[in-house]
Amino acid sequence: MTPKLVRDRIPDIIIANGEHPITRRLDDAAYHDALRAKLREEVDEYLGAPDDAAGVEELVDILEVIQALTAVHGANVEWLEMKRAEKARERGGFSERVFLIDVE
Repeated sequence: MTPKLVRDRIPDIIIANGEHPITRRLDDAAYHDALRAKLREEVDEYLGAPDDAAGVEELVDILEVIQALTAVHGANVEWLEMKRAEKARERGGFSERVFLIDVE
């Protein structure tokens, strides 16, 4: 198994399955690096999702990682949502499905 960041309760689940997890707590720098790697992992899993249900499950994981990264950067989810809404007001969202081909 490749070492990786896992959700907090995963070691308990492994123990409940009769196995013994070997873990360590990460310092701030290692935690940030591990979260970035986890985000990449979850995005890759989302991109490979075979159907909508699996895609949504991967989006849930991505959201969890984004919330953890938000805290690492000294912000909270409310601030993140405020910034998202502000950017949406200024630049719009993606609901209109605009695909830019070129600029002349």
